[in-house]
Amino acid sequence: MIYNFIAIEGNIGAGKTTLAEMIAQQYNGKLILEQFEDNPFLAKFYDNPDRYAFPLELSFLAERYQQLSKELPSQELFSDFTISDYFLNKSVIFARKTLTEDEYQLFFKLFNIMNANLPKPDLLVHLYVNTNRLQQNIKKRGRDYERKIQDQYLENIQSSYFEYLKQQKGLKILLLDINHLDFVENPQHYNLIIDAINQQYPIGITAVTLNG
Repeated sequence: MIYNFIAIEGNIGAGKTTLAEMIAQQYNGKLILEQFEDNPFLAKFYDNPDRYAFPLELSFLAERYQQLSKELPSQELFSDFTISDYFLNKSVIFARKTLTEDEYQLFFKLFNIMNANLPKPDLLVHLYVNTNRLQQNIKKRGRDYERKIQDQYLENIQSSYFEYLKQQKGLKILLLDINHLDFVENPQHYNLIIDAINQQYPIGITAVTLNG
């Protein structure tokens, strides 16, 4: 890998964690995985989003910041690079869609304080997968609290990602369309992703569609 710190992002069910795990194993990377399943508000949010959106987003922000601030400054002795399956900025993307305006403004102030203290990834990889594929992946992994996720919610999150990524300054962003790939079952498809990631890119967004 030519980068010291890579963050993998994407919508719910895009394959972020699986890809990060595969890359870390192949390239001896320090792996940082989001501990979202431990969040006590997640299942409650899907049942009652209006009631639990604010505590959910605040708890996610605190947990992500605590983990990244602990893990990122200390490169492990026997790891060549660091790869995570999330980027702290995703907190803003989800909060923008789930919170009221007053709640969001308070949330955003807290985010800016935390974000200023964290290293930025050398490359941010966003996995783009269409809604039908996302729902298939969500169904396949069988998490009870995700069964109520609606197409519209996924589409809103995706549009928020695109909008947010366009506003970023000073980041190298690789937008990968992987709708035609099955990188878990097909090693050739996985290698296509690796080849795309392991390139030098300019600051800004580079969009690449991969076909198997």
